[in-house]
Amino acid sequence: MGSQEVSTVDWQGKHVTVAGLGVSGIPAARALHERGALVTVVNDGDDERSRAQAAELEALGVTVRLGDGATLPPSTELVVTAPGWQPNKPLFLAAAEAGVPVWGDVELAWRLRGDDGREPAPWLAVTGTNGKTTTVRMLASILEAAGLRTAAVGNIGVSLLDAVLGETEYDVLAVELSSYQLHWAPSLRAHSAAVLNLAPDHLDWHGSMEAYAADKGRVYEGNTVACVYNAADPATEDLVREADVEEGCRAIGFTLGAPGPSQLGVVDGLLVDRAFVADRQKQAQELAEVADVNPPAPHNVANALAAAALARAFGVEPAAVRDGLRAFRPDAHRIEHVADIGEVAYVDDSKATNTHATEASLAAYDSIVWIAGGLAKGATFDELVTGAAKRLRGVVLMGADRALIHEALTRHAPDVPVVDLDRTDTGAMSEAVARAAELARPGDTVLLAPACASMDMFTNYNKRGEAFADAVRARADETA
Repeated sequence: MGSQEVSTVDWQGKHVTVAGLGVSGIPAARALHERGALVTVVNDGDDERSRAQAAELEALGVTVRLGDGATLPPSTELVVTAPGWQPNKPLFLAAAEAGVPVWGDVELAWRLRGDDGREPAPWLAVTGTNGKTTTVRMLASILEAAGLRTAAVGNIGVSLLDAVLGETEYDVLAVELSSYQLHWAPSLRAHSAAVLNLAPDHLDWHGSMEAYAADKGRVYEGNTVACVYNAADPATEDLVREADVEEGCRAIGFTLGAPGPSQLGVVDGLLVDRAFVADRQKQAQELAEVADVNPPAPHNVANALAAAALARAFGVEPAAVRDGLRAFRPDAHRIEHVADIGEVAYVDDSKATNTHATEASLAAYDSIVWIAGGLAKGATFDELVTGAAKRLRGVVLMGADRALIHEALTRHAPDVPVVDLDRTDTGAMSEAVARAAELARPGDTVLLAPACASMDMFTNYNKRGEAFADAVRARADETA
């Protein structure tokens, strides 16, 4: 199926089971019901919030089964699942045995786009272990600077279904896609797509690194113009080689070094393009200055190059790349400078929920007191600690799996002082900041880059970052 072809489905009377209430499940149930499908929603939870959501859907005529997400309802012809539901759940095993297809919210949005007769907007898609949200928001900023009607959607928090079915007509969509979403999106065909990087993550969900990489690689399937890969991460280029793309689709690399032909890169403090120029063997087009990237940390410059590559693949002029990067402001809790206290910088990178993101964060500073720990999600920390050891002034650990990091520090950075906080309550953050301040010296950076998920102590990484920022500001007030 080509990038602009629309897939039509006759939903009238079709028995569809929607797996999971929430951000994706409720819009999916509504959209399918409006199109005449006979919708049953199944949900594992049966709490007060779930019952309130169920009541709203039942008032429309949707059937909802709470507390039973394992059983496939009789007569089901299609399952539409929330992206987080694991593939080995009994519901999906039953669907496979019955020959019932399973779609995710992204697949449903792809299938429904254009069913109202409007020309569907092309998708510029971004995936990768780290940097997805920043890159997609940078891309949207660049597209807006080019005068295009666009939105940053997908795993970023804005439902793709809402974007596809809403009243706004877009010229192009900047789409963030997780490995979960790609797993359940077999017919997605983007205009152009990027895999930013690959590192072990969510292996408990995918089962293996190979399966995780394969799901990420789905984003390249059927691309029509460009498959953007990271020249510093050969695994991303391997996925391009394995992809079945449209005739004429090109492999475009990005690098923090000088670019070769068909690459974007950095030369003398400038972001330059040797891919989308008339003579890529001899020409290079200046796009922006490294200083236009906020913040100009190496991994964020890489994000900017990936965003620029996708924008250029869509025909955006160089000036819009520069203007879009200048206008971009990063989200909270992504290398966010909170305060300087006594010549020590305090930086919140709570979004660094895995070792790959934390590695990039640690590489941005010379002398660090590192606050880390949480839920490891099966990760190991030896490689991370080995690479960062020379930068570490000290380490403060907290959270359920802190012992794993402590053991790696003992093996690979035995001279670095470690404070091990034996607590997992939310108030531990204030003590962590206080102990980090005791270890820090003028010129150091106290960096919250946990390398772990937050759910052992906090609702999400945002709450963890807010707790850090609150503790830092309280300390600043005390010392003022």
